[in-house]
Amino acid sequence: MKKILVIGTGGTIASKQMGEGLSPALSAPEILTFVPEVEKYCEIDVLQVCNIDSTNITPAVWQDIARTIEKNYDSYDGFVILHGTDTMAYTSAALSYMIQNSRKPIVITGAQKPINIDGTDAKVNLRDSILYACDDYSQNIVLVFDGNVIAGTRAKKMMARSFNAFHSVNFPVLARIQEEHIIRYIPYIPMRERVRFFIELSDSVCVLKMIPGMKEDMLAYLFENYNCIIIESFGVGGIPENMLDKFYGEMEKWQEMGKFIVMATQVVNEGSNMEIYQVGQKIKKDFNLIEAYDMTLEATITKLMVLLKRYSSYSDLRRAFYEEINYDILCAFERL
Repeated sequence: MKKILVIGTGGTIASKQMGEGLSPALSAPEILTFVPEVEKYCEIDVLQVCNIDSTNITPAVWQDIARTIEKNYDSYDGFVILHGTDTMAYTSAALSYMIQNSRKPIVITGAQKPINIDGTDAKVNLRDSILYACDDYSQNIVLVFDGNVIAGTRAKKMMARSFNAFHSVNFPVLARIQEEHIIRYIPYIPMRERVRFFIELSDSVCVLKMIPGMKEDMLAYLFENYNCIIIESFGVGGIPENMLDKFYGEMEKWQEMGKFIVMATQVVNEGSNMEIYQVGQKIKKDFNLIEAYDMTLEATITKLMVLLKRYSSYSDLRRAFYEEINYDILCAFERL
């Protein structure tokens, strides 16, 4: 029988009504008492990393989770992380870059309703996650929710309250779990490299979401405080004409100091492509900008947090950004 480590972090799945709203109160061992049937799948041990609302998740918590898995990696066949839904996509993406080439499954799950109330989705999600973690063909970091198995870098919360809260963006779901059966859609390709842990994260990444008529001095302010700015532009990507002069001036100034911009899009599906329109093509070529293409914003942010700690050279970081990890980027035209 396989051994699975369940790691508790809090979230709605662990919450109780505390008078002023829901708040995490159940420990991971208490949560497991609501699904006694999972004992037939495997032996389960439990560790509690924290017990917080996922709104309060920080990179330091990701590091605690990654260190916990690293410390226990050789002792277990798989891991299930109980997590709040609000930042679950960030955590699943972050762990995809912090723990690479894992032959053992690392599953993140949670719920839209607490496990101790009627009509909750928590029991099914937890049962499915443990079932998936026990399967011989499961590996790497995934998010399991509402029967869907989603690559850790492709998950995005799309519904605030519905049970089908998470969608796989620009990539198929890896599998569906139905009545204790795993139906796989992506062929199993076993990991050939050894697992690697990258615990260190940079906090010098921020996101600038463009809005019509934005003041051009925003860029200077952000560059003073961050080494990397992700610009969420409109459509397939570009910079409005009223910002171009300021953009060129700031980029020329800050590039010499090793600071840089990554271009992304506000549109969830299909991704960016700055080559299409004049407002994007010229600035991309002039500054050799990195472009997120079909990556989720959560994956873009967390990948850069890891890469900024690993590479000091922009050219090395740029090359590493376009290397596919856990299905995160498939249409980077630079590689075609």
